This record gives sequence, C-alpha cells and structure tokens, in this order.
Amino acid sequence: MIPSLVVDVASPSPVYEQIRSQIAAFVRTGVLREGDRLPTVRALAADLGIAVNTVARAYQELQAAGLVRVARRHGTVVTVPPDVRDVSDLRHMAEVLSTRAAAQGVDHETVLALVTEALRRSAGQSGASA
Repeated sequence: MIPSLVVDVASPSPVYEQIRSQIAAFVRTGVLREGDRLPTVRALAADLGIAVNTVARAYQELQAAGLVRVARRHGTVVTVPPDVRDVSDLRHMAEVLSTRAAAQGVDHETVLALVTEALRRSAGQSGASA
C-alpha cells in the first residue's frame, strides 16, 4: 500500500505534480518497491478529495518516467528503472542523523543546512553540480 500522500491546494505547485513527486520519491528511496500496487485513480482521488483527472495526470507522468506501468486488470504497478539505485544504506544514515540531531536538540533547519553544505562540498570535489 502507498504511504500517505499530502496535497496542498494552496501551493503554487500543481496538485498532480505534488502527487507525482511524492510517489517518485517513494520509488527512488525504496519505500515503494517493484511490483507494489498503487491505488486506483478513483480511490486515490476520493481519498485525497481531488478530481480523478488530477490523479490520472500524475499517474501518466509517472508512467512516462518509467516509474509505474498501467495495465488493464492489474492496475498501476511500481516499476523500478535501472537507474534507481538501492538507497537503503543512505536511508539508514539519514535516520541515524535525524535521531542524533533530535537527541542533541538540533532543529530541522540546521540539519538540512548541514546536509546541504556537505552536498555542495561533495559536488565541488567531484566537479558535479548540486
């Protein structure tokens, strides 16, 4: 089953994009795995209180990105493209970081700033852009 999705109708980001990006993140981080089924378009629309076409657009975008396949009688199923690596070790390190930061009373913004700076330094060393 899909983890909870959160949509903010007041956000400047379209609702279909909010859904698409959250599901894509679930796939890329291993929360959703190959073969997991997504709710039907109608069921997810009803759960989120949004239009069916909005969910359909999100699913179409996910299918175009190769993250799901839509098949009659089988519904929408997660597919993990070859470029999506197993990040379970990174998820574990993030959980450790989060736990340690909370134990030391470090706020979320500081933790995010520290990680962002580390990513920038790493990108600078490898010649990649962050």
